[in-house]
Amino acid sequence: MQSATPSSAAQPRVPDACFLGPYGENDSLLEKLVVEFLRDHVYWRRNFHPEDPPAISTAAAQHPEYQAFEARMRRELHQLSAALKKSVPFHSPRYIGHMASDLLLPGLAAQILTLPYNPNNVSEDAAPVTVELEVKVGLQLAGMLGYVNDPARPDCAFGHLTSGGTLANYQALRLALAQKAFPVALLAAGVPDLELPEDAWSAFNLHPHQATALVDRWGQWLAQASAGERRRWQARVQGERIEQRGLAGFFAAHPTLKLPKVLAPITAHYSWSKGCKLLGLGRAQLELLPERGMRIDADALEATLERCLRERQPVLVAVAVMGTTEYGTIDPIDAVVDARQRFAARGLGFAVHVDAAWGGYLATLFRNEDGSLRPREEIAAGFTAFPSPEVYLAIAALGDTDSVTVDPHKLGYLPYGAGAFICRDHRAVALLSEEADYVFHGEAPKDYMGRYRSLGQFIPEGSKSGAAVAGVYVTHKVLPLDHAHFGRLPAQTIRSAEAFHARALRFAGDLHDVVRAVVPFAPDSNLVCFALNPVGNRHVAAANAFVRRLHDELRSDPSKPLQDKQFFGSVTTLRPEALGETETRRILDALGLDVATLGEDGGDRLMILRHTLMNPYLIDHENGISYIDRYFDYLGVRVRALLAAGN
Repeated sequence: MQSATPSSAAQPRVPDACFLGPYGENDSLLEKLVVEFLRDHVYWRRNFHPEDPPAISTAAAQHPEYQAFEARMRRELHQLSAALKKSVPFHSPRYIGHMASDLLLPGLAAQILTLPYNPNNVSEDAAPVTVELEVKVGLQLAGMLGYVNDPARPDCAFGHLTSGGTLANYQALRLALAQKAFPVALLAAGVPDLELPEDAWSAFNLHPHQATALVDRWGQWLAQASAGERRRWQARVQGERIEQRGLAGFFAAHPTLKLPKVLAPITAHYSWSKGCKLLGLGRAQLELLPERGMRIDADALEATLERCLRERQPVLVAVAVMGTTEYGTIDPIDAVVDARQRFAARGLGFAVHVDAAWGGYLATLFRNEDGSLRPREEIAAGFTAFPSPEVYLAIAALGDTDSVTVDPHKLGYLPYGAGAFICRDHRAVALLSEEADYVFHGEAPKDYMGRYRSLGQFIPEGSKSGAAVAGVYVTHKVLPLDHAHFGRLPAQTIRSAEAFHARALRFAGDLHDVVRAVVPFAPDSNLVCFALNPVGNRHVAAANAFVRRLHDELRSDPSKPLQDKQFFGSVTTLRPEALGETETRRILDALGLDVATLGEDGGDRLMILRHTLMNPYLIDHENGISYIDRYFDYLGVRVRALLAAGN
């Protein structure tokens, strides 16, 4: 068996009770849990008011209409169950395609357990238990990222779940804009005794920490005012806020200000384009920055910020990506934070947001059980190359950012519908309140947990599932977010990625007579891409056609039996405009492709295989099987067969 690393046998293995298992090995455990807590739910119903008689008689099951309804229900459920057998087998170590794998049993069981209670996490009235759990989930994730997560601290972080990373990114834009515009509203309203900036430009370009401090001072100022003064100044400031005026009204009232830019790497998720449109900024305000090796180019960021400062062009937020969805690469978050500090000191303040929808849970590998940061040398002892010095510095800088997106339904191994947004300092969240928050109402709860019991007034959604929250919370309690517990899962995926990388290089040597094979970027995380081109071919379009035919044998095809597929993989593309001239030439040269053929029909970009290595059983220690070796053996057979057939 191909080992993940020379020391992989000494590494802690993922507990066998974590998942249902590729073979359904833990079916009896899940069945016992579901039955136990279904019965517990029924007992809860019966004991709510035991004096109430049953509304459905014991004879009802014998009624023809009852039996007909049951028959229809069973028929439809059986048809659904049969249709679902065409689903993609995310649970199997033969699946190495998209960002999906088996589900953690604690989260799955907790979600099933909670579903019959049907809590709606919009407020404590509709979800007295799971609203509090959602706020606690935010604190759990905050600790993983290096934010303050002690509710007794005034600068404690705040987080909540969303339907996915896309909505969390919208929330980041929403908070950044509210925070950027609020000091301008205070200045325009003429609030006395607050030590406000001198002009609209200065107010609009404060460091986010300064803007948050101003929100806090405004709340304290109101608390000391009389009831009448408080109402008058609340109304006056509210009338100047961007949330009241709208973008058109706000910028018309402040003609010296321009619409702010959103700076993001060219590999950023398309949700940033959608978010700029939804917020009313417009797609034109999203400026995509060039990259080096599919990681944001810090020099290009620096040059862009210099231009913005020179042209008095405000910047709303700079986005860094921790684990691109296409390549798994990690941006230099530390460099982005450093740039923000330097430019804020020169009068160009902006927020820093990290889109860690994919890679967020890798941060568990960097945390001790007390939340402190582990030394790089200690982390690296368990791997061949991870983390590189650059990746270590990037993830260590998470605590200095302003907000982060994380998807529990990706590397958190939880059911879909569970993204998360976390911001560094909860005091800024007051600006998102749909109704007057504690900052504007002295009678509102002053304790941290009490403040967010009406969760719906701070989040983008209205109604939302409390069952998903329960799944995330229980998972984090069973597997705390540190290297000794949850970290064992991403550690296994990193070892698999390193084994996959090594095996890919061996594959390239073994098949050098028929195909050129290249790993275009050394993996930063647990996602590895692989580029292939038949020997002798010089055209990008022909290489793409060959990879497309390979992928036809690796993709899901509902028209054929699932078992016909040996492995499941995915593809992505390398675009010259994203790579840059130097990187494009490096990769095409390594593949024996002529860069001059770029732009030919079907060859404007290079198609490559993409592998997500998150299944914990890719290396099956129990049976001495490496599915990584089996995959490359299969790939080699298919490559030779396609070439022999003239494809």
